[in-house]
Amino acid sequence: MATMRPLSSSTLPALACLTVMSIAVSSIAQGDDEAASRIEQVIVSATREPEIGLNLALPWSRIDDDALLLTGAVHINQVMQRAPGAWISRGNGQESLIALRSPVLTGSGGCGAFYTAWDGISLRAPGFCNVNQLFDVNSEQADAIEVVRGPGTAVYGANAVHGVINTLTADPREGPQNAYAIEAGPDDYYRVRGEFRAEHGAHAVGVYFNGVTDGGYKDNAGFDQQKLTLRHDFQGDVWQVTNALEATNLNQETSGFVAGFEAYKDSNLKKVNPNPEAYRDSFALRAYSRWQRDTDVGQLSITPYLRRTSMEFLQHFLPWQATEKNGQESLGLRVALSDSSETFSWSTGVDIDATRGWLREVQDDDFSPNQPAGVHYDYEVDALSAALYAQANWQLNSRVGLAAGVRLEQNSYDYDNQTGDGSACAPEASACRFFRPADREDDFSNGSVNLGITYALSDAHRVYLRGSQGFRPPQAAELYRLQAGQEIADLDSETITSVDLGVRGSFGGFSYDTSVYAMEKSDVIFQNADRQNVSGAKTSHEGIEFSFYWNGESGWYAGVDGNIARHRYDSTANLLGSRLDIEGNDIDTAPRQFGSARLGRDFSLQNNRSLRAELEWVHMGSYYLEPDNQHEYEGHELLNLRLALALNKGFSTTLRVTNLLDEDYAERADFGFGSYRYFVGQPRGVFLEFAYRPE
Repeated sequence: MATMRPLSSSTLPALACLTVMSIAVSSIAQGDDEAASRIEQVIVSATREPEIGLNLALPWSRIDDDALLLTGAVHINQVMQRAPGAWISRGNGQESLIALRSPVLTGSGGCGAFYTAWDGISLRAPGFCNVNQLFDVNSEQADAIEVVRGPGTAVYGANAVHGVINTLTADPREGPQNAYAIEAGPDDYYRVRGEFRAEHGAHAVGVYFNGVTDGGYKDNAGFDQQKLTLRHDFQGDVWQVTNALEATNLNQETSGFVAGFEAYKDSNLKKVNPNPEAYRDSFALRAYSRWQRDTDVGQLSITPYLRRTSMEFLQHFLPWQATEKNGQESLGLRVALSDSSETFSWSTGVDIDATRGWLREVQDDDFSPNQPAGVHYDYEVDALSAALYAQANWQLNSRVGLAAGVRLEQNSYDYDNQTGDGSACAPEASACRFFRPADREDDFSNGSVNLGITYALSDAHRVYLRGSQGFRPPQAAELYRLQAGQEIADLDSETITSVDLGVRGSFGGFSYDTSVYAMEKSDVIFQNADRQNVSGAKTSHEGIEFSFYWNGESGWYAGVDGNIARHRYDSTANLLGSRLDIEGNDIDTAPRQFGSARLGRDFSLQNNRSLRAELEWVHMGSYYLEPDNQHEYEGHELLNLRLALALNKGFSTTLRVTNLLDEDYAERADFGFGSYRYFVGQPRGVFLEFAYRPE
């Protein structure tokens, strides 16, 4: 029987030591401006309006364009480890699973616990999330990635349960007019990037493109991906307009798990692709037009938008290997009114999202009477989401601030079974795996409130207390993609209640941001031992998150982002694959601690050249692999090195070495079908980039 290591594992003293050292050094270091600017950054993801982050009564993180450029992430997980409490578990190629103040959540509805967005607009429609949806956004060329941990404010509704990840497009009026980069790495990895900006009077245009081809570390497991972002800004006398469009395309040859205890350490298995026939093709397109103007009662904002996605992939993770095709087309509208003064600001609005989603699953060859060849599912869903919200902030006096918000939302589904019948199997099947419910309509009404208070300990230090709620209605796949003869999935919306206590500030060259939280989630949707989708489980989530940054003399800097948490089953649930009473157990794939630390220095060289050197340590704690807590992954430590040399006239070269010590590790571990299973971590990789980016 495996035993989970306690929180005082051997890696935690090192993390604590580095933190204490950073604090000690900062007391004698210079760099007040840099430390203060990190805490006082302008954050737009909290309320859709620019706000000084120091004063916000909620936990947030911001990964700016400087960090994005230096990291040059091959996969978004390489940059998201700079946000405490966030772990984007890397699958094969560009696939991923999200953990944000949560375990890694899998299954058809697991992605519904996170609001992933592009300029505040959800990447996927409510009810139609996909676990891999972060590859739909051009994070590589973003202005910033902002993270709100825990339930969002009133401007967010469905899916803002464990947190918000919002990618912001780059401002075409900021940055160089033209910039280019070309990069090469191991296993036939090549990437090109281009940025083009132009201004003409009241107009500004930005074009951002990147394309990558990767032969893949594992056999038959490469991918090609292209991303394009267009943005047009107009500053008129009455209206200020932002138009943006983003398109992404992915063609991937996919590798599945390798099986067997610690198979990721076996040199004979590490490069083996057990599913060479697997693939994933995905296309996403989004666009919006935001019109803003001042009125007698405040600033009016009108934002129509559209989105379209389509995906096809082989279900290589199931023995019968059906092919799934799914997609969605959406039209949305946001209308908001807001105003602000020195002591009071408010915003209120209406959000409407209309979507037609579809899914078709077909198996080419017979596997068994319970998993027959032919159409398993074929349905369309017309969905409508409509919401009203209000959010306000009061500065009660020189020290005390209050924030409050409320949201009411209705999510409706109109489901059409295109097959015309229920069971996908012949009458002789003993336990048919696939069942298509009859046409039906479902409606879910939800509300949430949030209340926060901030107290200014001084000009540069704030403490806050926040209570908030979040919700997510059942996803379409949970309602209509049923198994084992289940004719109706009688599901309720998941809800979460969260309490946060945080403190942030800066002094000397040091800035800090910490929060302690406790969250209770109810009506959790899960698949029971009879393979039926049910709701009613409870989970609890408690932890502490911390970010410490130091800017010292002579260009030295250091940073730590981490969390210590416990995610547990808080009720008895007859989960699929569980044999024991799991109440009180750790949720599977929920490490009790993980984080990263960086130490770097900026060097001034001769002839106006400069060098930045950064060493990054990534820590992943151990975690259980199934609800019974009988099997576990031991965790790992990684080092990454980055050297960025700025030459004359805007030319630069960057060397990135990932997994510097060539450690054997698993990106994610699992236990299923009676075996340990692993996504193998990448070995040491050396990436070299040449870029032109004038000031």
